[in-house]
Amino acid sequence: MAGEPLLLAVDQGTTGTTCLLMTADGRIRHRAYRPVDVRFPAEGWVEQDAMALWSTVRETAREALDAAGDAPVAALGLTNQRETLVVFDRRTLEPVFPAIVWQCRRSVDICEEHRSRGDEPELRRRTGLLLDPYFTATKLEWLFRARPELRDRAARGELCAATVDGWLTARLTGGATVVTDAGNASRTLLFDIATGDWADDLCACFDVPRGVLPEVCDSTGHVATTHPDAFLGRSIRVTGIAGDQQAALFGQGCVTPGMTKNTYGTGSFVLANAGVAPPTPVHGLLGTVAWRIGGRTAYALEGSIFVTGAALSWLRDGLRLIEQTSDAGPLFESVPDTRGCHFVPALSGLGAPWWDPLARGAFVGLTAGVTRAHLVRAVVEAMAFRTRDVVEAMERSGGVRVSELRVDGGASVMDGLCQFQADLLGIPVARAESTEATALGAGLLAALGAGLIEEEQQAARLWRAGRRFEPSSPGQRPAEPYEAWLDAVARVRGGNPP
Repeated sequence: MAGEPLLLAVDQGTTGTTCLLMTADGRIRHRAYRPVDVRFPAEGWVEQDAMALWSTVRETAREALDAAGDAPVAALGLTNQRETLVVFDRRTLEPVFPAIVWQCRRSVDICEEHRSRGDEPELRRRTGLLLDPYFTATKLEWLFRARPELRDRAARGELCAATVDGWLTARLTGGATVVTDAGNASRTLLFDIATGDWADDLCACFDVPRGVLPEVCDSTGHVATTHPDAFLGRSIRVTGIAGDQQAALFGQGCVTPGMTKNTYGTGSFVLANAGVAPPTPVHGLLGTVAWRIGGRTAYALEGSIFVTGAALSWLRDGLRLIEQTSDAGPLFESVPDTRGCHFVPALSGLGAPWWDPLARGAFVGLTAGVTRAHLVRAVVEAMAFRTRDVVEAMERSGGVRVSELRVDGGASVMDGLCQFQADLLGIPVARAESTEATALGAGLLAALGAGLIEEEQQAARLWRAGRRFEPSSPGQRPAEPYEAWLDAVARVRGGNPP
């Protein structure tokens, strides 16, 4: 490794933290991983220990840096679970409340209050988002209502409220720098995606003091430097920051408008590069910042699916139908179909294009002939059906025609899922050589920010195909199974879509 520029790519996700030691051309030299706990303290509530998130970053980074030996590390790229809220003391850097995870639904009533006041159309126009507990602002409004003394401290400038990237830059730099990139900021309902900054009137809408928010920075460039006393004795430039789905879009080489990827992680997130103009968010989709590089913003059209790999974890930990999530693939392959059973994965409500926080998960169409394998297959098939929901909504928007879907994430290792997805969409599904597209994307953004690669297209050319799954009937989408799926979705709906 002597003389070869190395990068540290940190991916702090919902269920675990991954750290890659990689080269500027995307070759992985070492991978470290630590799981993180998720807590469910009340119905619909999801929390994490923010200090535990930070601890796993330190642990995985230490392992990766040990693997580097004496080789210098040129830069660090950071990617994170989006929308999750961390509120901490700016001086001591101690969290003042558990991290409220993006899946948490505790602010449903607050969303309804804003909707009843007629706030949603303007929020939709300015932020590209919808009124849903998924987004950070309503979580923060809930917290300040529940703990008014925290709002008072925030108004005095004592606290910072940030998504996980802001929390981690604060810890990495010993409090010297607290920043969030434009892509993460665009997930909060407080950021105007056209002007590219926090908006005073949006902050006022949610009763959030603007001073509690971190500074917004580009997704690449020298945005911070780790402090040796805070980060393993190392001073490393932080030159890339992006939310996990934006990082995966970059890591999948989707830098040209129209290119589309899906990450099958804890949830699934279908993103299509929308170019340099904010997309019109229609059909239950979101307009979001993909990244901001050199002051120039690229946008994406997004469909957010809340439960994918989380359903496999539920089969393992909740129902104990499988011993480990890797059992799902062989069980899927062991039966040719689900015997008419569907699983609707509304364990945290339904995201795009339905946006129904009151929907609840269900197995539909059970008969005595349904076995454990059929149930597991139904859970895996639901990942593909929910992806078709989003892809068709994107195509109805008129701005995107998906001709190939690039996929990554843990569940994408299942050949059966990828082939079923290709058949269901009638288009090729291309699986990357590495399923670590999110961390790779963070590393490539850092390489760009550090000047190790020159421009976005060069990063795109580094994408390496693994396996390509061709549809059984190219250009055709089977109608009958999808109609049965839509009927199953209708049976669990609990509210009205936007």
